[in-house]
Amino acid sequence: MMPVSVSLVALVLSLGLGGCASVPQSGPTAGRVAQSTREQVGKANIRIIDLNEGVARRVIAAEHSQTFAGSLGNGAYVDAIIGRGDVVSVEVWEAPPAVLFGGGLTNLSASAAASTRSQITEQVVDGEGRITMPFVGRLQAAGRSPAQLSRDINAGLAGKAHDPQTLVRVVRAASTNVTVIGEVANSARVPLSPKGERLLDVLASVGGTRQPVNKMTIQISRGGHIVAMPLEAVITDPAQNIRLQPDDVMTAMYQPYSFTSLGATGKNEEIPFEGTGLTLSQALGRVSGLQDMRANVSGVFIFRMEKPEAIGESADGDNDRLVPVIYRINMRDPATFFVAQSFPIRNKDILYVSNAKLADIQKFVNVVASSVLPIVTTAAVFP
Repeated sequence: MMPVSVSLVALVLSLGLGGCASVPQSGPTAGRVAQSTREQVGKANIRIIDLNEGVARRVIAAEHSQTFAGSLGNGAYVDAIIGRGDVVSVEVWEAPPAVLFGGGLTNLSASAAASTRSQITEQVVDGEGRITMPFVGRLQAAGRSPAQLSRDINAGLAGKAHDPQTLVRVVRAASTNVTVIGEVANSARVPLSPKGERLLDVLASVGGTRQPVNKMTIQISRGGHIVAMPLEAVITDPAQNIRLQPDDVMTAMYQPYSFTSLGATGKNEEIPFEGTGLTLSQALGRVSGLQDMRANVSGVFIFRMEKPEAIGESADGDNDRLVPVIYRINMRDPATFFVAQSFPIRNKDILYVSNAKLADIQKFVNVVASSVLPIVTTAAVFP
């Protein structure tokens, strides 16, 4: 007859083997991740892409296409053109003898001593783009430069004033403004001038941002097209400090970047990083690398909602469409370390390292040992 202690051990082993699949884990195995292509996130199937140099280049190229310089261009200088809503000032000089603006002087020698200046009250260019000029009538102002409007007024005063000379100035521009909102010291509408104000010029004019530069994102909306970039990237790359255009909306957003590290890594937590970006190699360094006793070095994954063009697919006219992608990284391949030096980590990425098979076996052995040892000890004490 089998001893009681041996039978109890056999029973525990049989129960342990039957429950091997329920050994505690920190996430899916590498094999389970590989099977996820049959699943959907939203309306799109999950893509699994092995990370290599070609994939890294495509992802980097898609990322660079979303820069201010690449998407919006450097911008043109703003012409000094009068627009609807602008406030203009008109001044008229009449050469002596002043006939129209001379105030009724009859002494021609006195009036000949100096020209006569008359300032017309400041006017707002109305919805029809017109202003009213005394002795001339209604004039088209919108779409014309101050010099052109001056010539129109002089032509209208011909025969009424003696050699009139007119100066037109835009006192307040309403049609060439940029709207600045968000995490700035003072939200405002900032007028643009022929100087060609750039992004950082306009940001400085409203007092700058209220949060640290490396945690700020600048978004520019122009004609229905929206592009966002980290502020620190704009500062470090002069090409991104583009000229703004009338009716642009610039939003300063407090947006700290981070990725989440899970599984067999040195740290399981949310890891912040700078707006200028982070590479995969840097991310692995910040989580203290992989755990030697647990990690499956060929089962490192990055989970991301990716733009279709980054994986060689068409957006099909939907610029907001995102695709669920799992990048699979084989750290057993030395070439991967070179790719990791350039592959970008994105905000809200999940870096996951699966357990090695031996790690799960070791867990099972530990569970069995912790269950068998008390029984064996009891059997030895009470045979």
